[in-house]
Amino acid sequence: MKLLKLTGFIFFLFFLTESLTLPTQPRDVENFNSTQKFIEDNIEYITIIAFAQYVQEATFEEMEKLVKDMVEYKDRCMADKTLPECSKLPNNVLQEKICAMEGLPQKHNFSHCCSKVDAQRRHCFFYNKKSDVGFLPPFPTLDPEEKCQAYESNRESLLNHFLYEVARRNPFVFAPTLLTVAAHFEEVAKSCCEEQNKVDCFQTRAIPVTQYLKAFSSYQKHVCGALLKFGTKVVHFIYIVILSQKFPKIEFKELISLVEDVSSNYDGCCEGDVVQCIRDTSKVMNHICSKQDSISSKIKECCEKKIPERGQCIINSNKDDRPKDLSLREGKFTDSENVCQERDADPDTFFAKFTFEYSRRHPDLSIPELLRIVQIYKDLLRNCCNTENPPGCYRYAEDKFNETTEKSLKMVQQECKHFQNLGKDGLKYHYLIRLTKIAPQLSTEELVSLGEKMVTAFTTCCTLSEEFACVDNLADLVFGELCGVNENRTINPAVDHCCKTNFAFRRPCFESLKADKTYVPPPFSQDLFTFHADMCQSQNEELQRKTDRFLVNLVKLKHELTDEELQSLFTNFANVVDKCCKAESPEVCFNEESPKIGN
Repeated sequence: MKLLKLTGFIFFLFFLTESLTLPTQPRDVENFNSTQKFIEDNIEYITIIAFAQYVQEATFEEMEKLVKDMVEYKDRCMADKTLPECSKLPNNVLQEKICAMEGLPQKHNFSHCCSKVDAQRRHCFFYNKKSDVGFLPPFPTLDPEEKCQAYESNRESLLNHFLYEVARRNPFVFAPTLLTVAAHFEEVAKSCCEEQNKVDCFQTRAIPVTQYLKAFSSYQKHVCGALLKFGTKVVHFIYIVILSQKFPKIEFKELISLVEDVSSNYDGCCEGDVVQCIRDTSKVMNHICSKQDSISSKIKECCEKKIPERGQCIINSNKDDRPKDLSLREGKFTDSENVCQERDADPDTFFAKFTFEYSRRHPDLSIPELLRIVQIYKDLLRNCCNTENPPGCYRYAEDKFNETTEKSLKMVQQECKHFQNLGKDGLKYHYLIRLTKIAPQLSTEELVSLGEKMVTAFTTCCTLSEEFACVDNLADLVFGELCGVNENRTINPAVDHCCKTNFAFRRPCFESLKADKTYVPPPFSQDLFTFHADMCQSQNEELQRKTDRFLVNLVKLKHELTDEELQSLFTNFANVVDKCCKAESPEVCFNEESPKIGN
């Protein structure tokens, strides 16, 4: 397999779309050809991602068979494009070949998808994906020396295994992101295998790669969840906010053209159509660079780079400078006598213009906060336009906007103060208790992961100047992950209400939730309070995971206890672990002390 040619291939947060019509403009043809060549050169990696995400339980050997079949298919079509099979959409070909693998659909329980065709089959494969990957074995790890030996002896096999394991554990992450992660992994391996201290090198250089994957995973699941639960219009407004903040000098007409490219046909990336996703991502980047003079002054150097570097350069570029002639506020939405008439003439365009004008004037606000303001403005006009004096009613809209922003700001300030008082571990235990109480139906691993991500939001943001937007954006992603991508996901009535009622106000909705009253705890088991000497042999990270899992399972078991009572039991547990690990005979100590924890 050829070396990945896309270290950073177009990883902007703005993804779609690509029509099936072939391009005709010279620049578009050049972009299409380079993208097509990348796809052809990396068909093996692309097949690994698609198969591992669609059939997460499949073995590496089963995946290898499909890769071989897809490479042969590609070779046939490159030799003779007139063959009937070559006119099919790549994702349909892939799914047909998966279904044709002898015994595989029955073995891994997706034969019901294979009985469907086209869009129904695509949706079936999508809904078959599992975000909770607790059913998979632990991620296989090699020590650095073994990793370097494997890389030097057969880099192709090592990279294939890595991509397979990462893709099956991240079934909703877009293909371009996974390809970049694989390219970064190879960079780390290549560099660290030349170092004397390989252990420190791998540990240090792997951190940003892992963070990159986690960040994009959260964001992509969040937006795909919005698409599936609320429809294209919500995604449309999300990107009006994002693009208006990043490119404040862009003209409204150009913005809408770009937003439509981004948000329409978002299905490809979200459903896991890897080929279409790569094409669509490339098309959006080409759109941005072809109009850079009217979009942003910050991306000129980025757009001069070749496709491999162009994407990451743009995503890392700063927000463009605010136009000097841009007033601090846009009065036409609150001062005009004709607001109601303009709204009624074309509501979608009217509110899109409002979102654009307000967002580009407020780069300090978070995406969800700006969406809340849009919703407040919609609700206000719905009321005001039915009164005898609409202008006298909506004249005070700015006060309403400031009111909700002040409320959200105070919430973030309180949370950051909470973080400063409790510290990182204390805040994590607070959120593990809180999240488990409101959504005890989730698996232990999923709750631990959500707690960690919530704490990451505060440790990342609470010392920054843009504290408010940072915390609100990241916390919103955590709640998006809790709600999940699948529109049919149900947890409990209260959580489902927050997930499905209003996208902009999900976080305030979750903040108001109490412990789930519909939950029936599992029968008491002394096993939860039984510990052994192996606790003392656990490395710091492993011990922390065991501790977090214990706390979540404790809350699930004793759901009726107050936070203070649960914290007291948890403190008993921590004291027992500390005491017994210092004892002459830890096992004897645990046998004596463990039963006392739950009392």
